Amino acid sequence: MHTTTLTNIPRRRWGIGALLGAGVLINYIDRIGLSVAAPQIQDMFALSPVQMGLLFSAFAWSYSLLQIPVGMVMDRFGPTRVGRWGAFLWGLAAVITALSSGFAGIFAARILLGIAEAPAFPVSSKATGYWFPRHERGMATAIFDAAAKFSNVIGVPLVAVTVVAFGWRWGFGLTAVLSFSYFVAFYCFYRDPSADTRLSSEELHYIQSGGAAPEGPSEAGAMNMLGYLLSKSKVWGLTIGFAAYGYTFYLFLTWLPGYLVQTMHMSILKSAGFAAIPWAFATLTDLFVGGWLIDHLISRGKDESLVRKTVLVCGMLMGLAVFGATQTTDPAWAIFWISIALGGLASAAPVGWSLPSLIAPKGGAGTIGGIMNFANNLMGAAAPIVTGMIVGATNSFSNAFAVAGVILVIGIIAFVFVLGKIEPIPDPQPHAPAPLPAH
Repeated sequence: MHTTTLTNIPRRRWGIGALLGAGVLINYIDRIGLSVAAPQIQDMFALSPVQMGLLFSAFAWSYSLLQIPVGMVMDRFGPTRVGRWGAFLWGLAAVITALSSGFAGIFAARILLGIAEAPAFPVSSKATGYWFPRHERGMATAIFDAAAKFSNVIGVPLVAVTVVAFGWRWGFGLTAVLSFSYFVAFYCFYRDPSADTRLSSEELHYIQSGGAAPEGPSEAGAMNMLGYLLSKSKVWGLTIGFAAYGYTFYLFLTWLPGYLVQTMHMSILKSAGFAAIPWAFATLTDLFVGGWLIDHLISRGKDESLVRKTVLVCGMLMGLAVFGATQTTDPAWAIFWISIALGGLASAAPVGWSLPSLIAPKGGAGTIGGIMNFANNLMGAAAPIVTGMIVGATNSFSNAFAVAGVILVIGIIAFVFVLGKIEPIPDPQPHAPAPLPAH
């Protein structure tokens, strides 16, 4: 299938993959810092539950609303420039939070953090398309996607220890140091392949001959590209399916500890330990199923579209194990079902994130990633609110988990019937010049 022997080819691309993974890990530690520091912040500034809710949601709104514009900007200017500015602004947002004197300062910092981190996943997705041949795209995508899951295993304890030992301001001081360190690393080491002087000609040939996404902007222009992509059923199949994934993912991200405390009657510390189990399992399935297994099967000559869609749909079907959690009051069984559900969703996620660069016409991967992540995060903003309303009305998580299951079924239908074959959408026709008037 691939004529060049892998042993002779340098592996600079995997260093870039690890760099992007480190960025997403720090990105998510930045996001979850507020939930860890919330009790101290609420106490210090005497904030009401409504004010805390606004602080929690501020990030999600600016982050969601900027997804499509950021994707279009990145298709125009490329991941190098957009990634640098984003990483610098993450650090600035953490510094502003650490120095804030009340609600307004923290609220503004969270809005800024949403703006700064909006490019993070689209940058990683587009850069991975540039840097990796199609048959390595699974593992390359799983590295940065698994980092988002792993942040819950490592980030929460790291920030919690800092906050408890030194106070909440130092928790954000820690994330500022991590963010600026990543900015320096990204500035020094990331270039697109054609501009990277450390990339050997053999590795560049290997990447490009393996079907890497072409660099550079589309000739169609940003608004034309957006309109063109929104007319394609492939883009809608991906967007609806990934939004369904996002709903359940954010439900667990925000409510899992609360569910364990309220329904399973655990202490906060015990719930934190139990909640880490599904996230650890999700990190492993993300890397090994969504990453290694897909690349292994494709490199063995299996049909690329069939392999990716099978993992995508099977992962979403495993997500339906969330129904099992509605039927038990035993914490061990609840964690078992939630681990299967999150593990399945995590194995599907890197497939979802690899698709923009696999189906996009030239210069369209950032825009597709933006459309997909916009819908994903709107569902992410809705999931905690809807869940809170259902739990408040029924005093039980059973119906909230059932709603997530129904939404997953809709997502599976979109992936199976609307997405179609995983292959590039044809390039849009460039605008023809206006015909000259006849004499």
